[in-house]
Amino acid sequence: MKPREPETHRNPLDRLKASIRAYDSMLVAFSGGVDSTLVLKVAHEVLGSRAAGLLAVSESLPELERQEALALAEGIGAPLHVVHTREMDDPRYRANPDDRCYFCKTELFVQLEKEARRLGFGTLAYGANLDDQGDFRPGMTAARERSVVAPLIEARLGKPEIREIARELGLPNWDKPARACLSSRIPHGIEVTPERLRAIESAEAGLASLGFRQFRVRWHGEIARIELDPEEMSRLSDPAVRARVATLVKDAGFRFATVDLEGYRQGSLNPPLLEIR
Repeated sequence: MKPREPETHRNPLDRLKASIRAYDSMLVAFSGGVDSTLVLKVAHEVLGSRAAGLLAVSESLPELERQEALALAEGIGAPLHVVHTREMDDPRYRANPDDRCYFCKTELFVQLEKEARRLGFGTLAYGANLDDQGDFRPGMTAARERSVVAPLIEARLGKPEIREIARELGLPNWDKPARACLSSRIPHGIEVTPERLRAIESAEAGLASLGFRQFRVRWHGEIARIELDPEEMSRLSDPAVRARVATLVKDAGFRFATVDLEGYRQGSLNPPLLEIR
């Protein structure tokens, strides 16, 4: 059943509840990010046992993210089903074209469909938000093709409102920095391999262990190009911190550790396109 457009005069949380309440049941693609966490939290509250989450595990998901997602779902109290996706078996995905996310999300939503049929859920949902519509997001095309709904978009919610609602609801990840799959660290046209993903995961786990919050390790062959939040760059003025970063990155399998002076920016490897294809 297609929901009616939420009334704009309602407060943001009520709009989200109204959007989700319009569905009889909902299986949510859950990553542990603030967007899908909020959708699962509210769906669980509104639909009760007729809502659940699905976590997709593959080589592109860091182990730390998997553990955090499991803990978040347990804290919410919502059932969480885990499936293993096989996007790496698709040569189109491994070739890493600029629409790589289309093939990844297609595999995710195929698995979501299978689990929904098995479990008896009528609606598939994911955590796309209003701000995502202004970026290059091939995965949104896959969602439309599979009739996967986006309650946050239906409720006209962007990232600031989402974080504020999550904070009000006491979600522990309300201010969690945005994360993307490990494959997004590899420039388009360069093959995605399990070995490269493991090197990136290890280097980023090292940065996290040092207390850095917002970062990316971009793969450039022997070179790891590190993007840090500008507010965290000053930490590198400490020779001990610099040396530790270099050691952790080299231990991950890179020969050189470099820092991008422009700092962290979301989608820095994306093609310069704004329209959704």
